[in-house]
Order: sequence, then C-alpha cells, then structure tokens
Amino acid sequence: MSVHAESKSWSVPQLAQARAAGRKLVMLTCYDASFARVLDAAGIDLILIGDSLGMVVQGHESTLPVQVDDIVYHTAAVARAAKHPLKIADFPFGSDGSPAQAFAAAVRFIQAGAAMVKLEGAGHKLGTIRYLVEREIPVCAHLGLTPQSVLTMGGFKVQGREQSAAERLQAEALAVAEAGAALLVLEGVPATLAAQITQASPIPTIGIGAGAGCDGQVLVLHDLLGIDTGHRKPKFVKDFLAEGGSIAGAVHAYAEAVRAGTFPTMEHSYA
Repeated sequence: MSVHAESKSWSVPQLAQARAAGRKLVMLTCYDASFARVLDAAGIDLILIGDSLGMVVQGHESTLPVQVDDIVYHTAAVARAAKHPLKIADFPFGSDGSPAQAFAAAVRFIQAGAAMVKLEGAGHKLGTIRYLVEREIPVCAHLGLTPQSVLTMGGFKVQGREQSAAERLQAEALAVAEAGAALLVLEGVPATLAAQITQASPIPTIGIGAGAGCDGQVLVLHDLLGIDTGHRKPKFVKDFLAEGGSIAGAVHAYAEAVRAGTFPTMEHSYA
C-alpha cells in the first residue's frame, strides 16, 4: 500500500518515509483549481505552485517578474481543489532576500494552503532555511540550475559539469539538509552527479533534468501536456499527452512512469 493510500493527505514526515520505503515521489507544477483536481484524482504526491507560472501562465521571458501576491493567489486556488497532495509554494525572486522577509512571505503561503515553501540556492540562504525551520515552516531547497539566477548564469545552463562545480553542488546539498531543509530539488544537473548527491543526501531529492537516480521527479505541467508556452523545450521534457490520450491519462502515465523508473530515460537526462 502506498503512503498516499494510507493517509488522507501527504505530510512532510511522509516524504522521508516514502524514501525509506523506496517509493518514488511524483511532483508536478500546478497553478489553478481545475488542473489541481486532475492531479489530485491521479494520485500526484506533491504539487509545486512554482514561479514558473511567470513563463507558462503570465507570458514572461523568465520567472523574475513574479510577485509574492501571484504565488499567494495561485496557492489558494490549488489548495481549494487538491486535498491529498502536499502543496509547496515557491518564493519568487527577491522575496527571500532576508530571513525576516522570507518568513513574512512564507506565512502568507502557508495561510493560503501550502504545507512547505521552496527557495533557490545555498550560501546566505542557509540562514534563511534555519530561520524558517525554527519557526515551523517546512522548507524545500533547490540547487543546480536555479532559474532565478538566469542573469548571473547567462541563461538556462546545465550546472555541475566541471569538477569544482560538482564538488560545490555536493557540499551545498549537504549544507541545505544540515540547515533543516526536508526536501531538495535538483535541476539541470548531470545524471551521474545527481545520483551521487542523492545517495549522500540525508533528505529526499526531486529531479528535473537530473536523471533517474533521484528519489522523485517533477515537471512543469504545461510541458508534460505538450502545451506551447512560447519557450524552447528543455531536453528533459516529455509530452505525455501524446501517449496518455487525455489530460487525466497523461498525468496518470507520468505518475506511473516515475514510480516504475521508466522516466526519465537517458534521452531526457544530461551527461
């Protein structure tokens, strides 16, 4: 019996329980009540109300214009419809610049229906993670290709290919867990490195463009459905609607593929 089936809704402690049981975690982004109902019915474990909404819903070229109010609004819409998945709200650019600023935003996300918040990076963010966790706010960390760093990275580029960069990512993964994060998203990381980080990590990892060696996977819902958002499709994207036959079928197909370990393949991973 799955963790999902044993509980009315997912809780943060169940993430570690799922990892210990060898159960792959299935995550998708979602921004509205209608799609949230589909994800709920399909047994999706985690829903990320991501700042990706800036690109796929609002039509921006990056995630940078997204505001705290946007995340609050969309979190509330998702939370009204999705009862079983654990809802994770994304800090938009600049909203986690200081621990106090992050806490103020996080309180709004939790009150809107989120059970966890996600922030990008390590470094000075480690203090913010500790500050939030000490105040009963569960945190998901995000390392590798961090979209809010697109200006300093010079674009959406795979991270950790050089030895020094790989070592830094490995150290940061341990640091965010030590700071109190309960979950870690790895994006745009070579599959071998992501598997090594996952093996060493004391907390579950969720991959997106990070190979099959992570403890779970996440995709942007619009990418999974093959919707043209006006942006180049990354290598790790797969159109599940083409084989699922319907929106509900596509979500089911994705969930089953992640749990069976048949997605992502090397075709959808970076070396």
